[in-house]
Amino acid sequence: MEIGKKDWKEFQDTGLLWWINRILHTFGWAIVLVQEDDGTISNAYPIRCSFRGFEYVDEESGFKKVTKFMNDESKQLLSEVNT
Repeated sequence: MEIGKKDWKEFQDTGLLWWINRILHTFGWAIVLVQEDDGTISNAYPIRCSFRGFEYVDEESGFKKVTKFMNDESKQLLSEVNT
């Protein structure tokens, strides 16, 4: 099994940050990424928040990203759980 460090931008681009924050919102928490003008992520940290979900447009975008990620990675994910 390959274990490798990934960057926050890739995690965000897959929709997984949105997905995890949807879950964390249930408990009044979220993960914040600090994005610089050039697009790099310079920091990440958890916060306590009053958010309980996202706007429709963010939900739609998030589901599309996560579904694409699952489609693109499904063979690898299946292989990993079967080894």
